Amino acid sequence: MLPRAASTSSTHDEVGLRKAGVAGRLSFLDRYLTFWIFAAMAVGIALGFLAPGATAALNRMSVGTTSIPIAAGLILMMYPPLAKVRYEELGKVFRNKRVLTLSLVQNWIIGPFLMFGLAVVFLRDEPEYMLGLILIGLARCIAMVIVWNDLAKGDTAYCAGLVAFNSIFQVLFFPVYAYFFATLLPTWLGLEGAIVDITIAEIAASVALYLGVPFAAGLLTRLLLVRARGREWYESLFLPRIAPITLIALLFTIVVMFSLKGETIVELPLDVLRIAIPLLIYFVVMFALSFFMSRRVGATYPQTATLSFTAASNNFELAIAVAIASFGIGSGAAFAAVIGPLVEVPVLIGLVSVALWARRRFFPSAAPAGSVMSTPRRSRREANHERPKGHDPLPLRRELGAQPDGRGARAHGLR
Repeated sequence: MLPRAASTSSTHDEVGLRKAGVAGRLSFLDRYLTFWIFAAMAVGIALGFLAPGATAALNRMSVGTTSIPIAAGLILMMYPPLAKVRYEELGKVFRNKRVLTLSLVQNWIIGPFLMFGLAVVFLRDEPEYMLGLILIGLARCIAMVIVWNDLAKGDTAYCAGLVAFNSIFQVLFFPVYAYFFATLLPTWLGLEGAIVDITIAEIAASVALYLGVPFAAGLLTRLLLVRARGREWYESLFLPRIAPITLIALLFTIVVMFSLKGETIVELPLDVLRIAIPLLIYFVVMFALSFFMSRRVGATYPQTATLSFTAASNNFELAIAVAIASFGIGSGAAFAAVIGPLVEVPVLIGLVSVALWARRRFFPSAAPAGSVMSTPRRSRREANHERPKGHDPLPLRRELGAQPDGRGARAHGLR
């Protein structure tokens, strides 16, 4: 019995050392990510309520329905993850018909109908709020999902491919979806419908700004710097240098978003709560359902995480722009659309933690990125023996999560 007890103690010690080692590799910002997110939300609400002059100044920094500070924050936030994408591998996303079909079903069939049902159940006595939620459900995410996917260690190439796919689908079919879900379907159910005034050109402009700009910047950065300095320098030195931009820009964007509605949140807490409840249910159910479906069809953890966050996230910029353009900035639809990202940000941050827990629970063979210790010792030894003489070890080291210069997750910033 004594040897078994000693073995158990040794195992617990080894697990503890592994956890401490992984945490030690995280940067100070990454280690307390959840705290920074909620602190930014609190600062934003306090700023909006206590300093209305600052909110007025932010509101003046707009072009049409586009807030320049929020647009700048979103573009900067998405640039590092998009610079990390290996664009030469994007073709495999569009060749994988199973992943594309699953994403299409999750995003353009399940998502809109689920949000419509929740809006009717919870807000049928508030038609404008109901329409605002319906618009959120129709606007599939093309921006912040890239950040959530990166934090959850999803597949960056698949994420970029699915985002591009959703963007094209959105440009072509959003007006049709808006007419069906906001005008036609409510009247069939005896509810008050509305005419949504949005053109394909306006949707294309939103996609070009929030996705096209950072996408082009990431692509050009990778092509030019890899060609000039080499892939090893780019991935081991340049990417870690720009990685903190994502978190800093995310915190800035949260402060701005919450400050713009800080006074309203304090003055109408019950209305905010009524809108937040169906949104909370939507995000959690879409994530859980998509995770289950993806795992059921045999997707890997990175693919499963990417599909789940793509399905659970929404393009709140487009939803807000459509609500304001169609119903006015003071409408209930616009108010509900603005509440969308205020709920989505903390909920999706929580779901990042859920995804990482699910990886350990349901994908035990998936090694945590940036931790060589998570790979079984036998597998690494066998891999070393099977490697042919003179073989470059860098691809193997990257596969196991180590960096060419020996650093782990700290070198990746948010990864």
